Amino acid sequence: MLKNITLGQYYPGDTYVHRLDPRTKLLLTLVLLVTVFLVDTFYGFLALAVFLGVVIAISKVGVKTVLRGLRPLLFIIIFTFALNILFYDGPTVLWEWGVLHISVEGVLKAIFIAIRLMLLIIATSLLTLTTSPMQLTDGMEGLFGPLKRIRFPVHEMAMMMSIAMRFIPTLIDETDRIMKAQTARGAEFDSGNLLKKAKNMIPLLVPLFVSAFKRADELALAMESRCYRGGEGRTRMKVLTMARGDLMAFIVTGACCALLIAFL
Repeated sequence: MLKNITLGQYYPGDTYVHRLDPRTKLLLTLVLLVTVFLVDTFYGFLALAVFLGVVIAISKVGVKTVLRGLRPLLFIIIFTFALNILFYDGPTVLWEWGVLHISVEGVLKAIFIAIRLMLLIIATSLLTLTTSPMQLTDGMEGLFGPLKRIRFPVHEMAMMMSIAMRFIPTLIDETDRIMKAQTARGAEFDSGNLLKKAKNMIPLLVPLFVSAFKRADELALAMESRCYRGGEGRTRMKVLTMARGDLMAFIVTGACCALLIAFL
């Protein structure tokens, strides 16, 4: 299960999607997320799925890699699906028992919400899979640059978000190693009732937190020894520039999303 978490992971490549400016990808991802919320028909969701499929094909990330990110959140999707089926009020009732009832409208609503959640996860996964943590940091800092005029710590905020995303895969690997080590020592993480499972997580959480704090301390010491003092006076090795490809991406994505919102 831990290996299926794709958030924060970067899939190296030299495709058209990888070469886009990170600011462009952040803005287009935001446009796609807004479109997912505004579209209210199954045909619209189908069109969005086709569009994301084309982006996946261009990026050469692989459908399996993107869909693998859905597995850790499958419980949330199923839970939301069940809530909408059992508690959504609809005139066409198929089954009823006390406060629980299933209607045709509830089933359609549940499917609708599940598809929306999956599209949201896929869109955000594509952003992190095709953009390195450093590019995301530069992109966020560039987009929020105007906030520096009101003394908002843009650089520090972007750096914290980048470090957090960068260490997600590291913490996942660390958790996997600790689980294997504790299992070899006789620990059981899947047996017993809910309370028992919660107690069984203590041998996992304690060393994980100790390791995370140790990594944070080492990172702070490394940054301090390199005279890191924030964004004041810092220059960039790679200056972000938007090219013709970014303009084409804006035009195509904007036109597709506008047509979906207007006609579907």
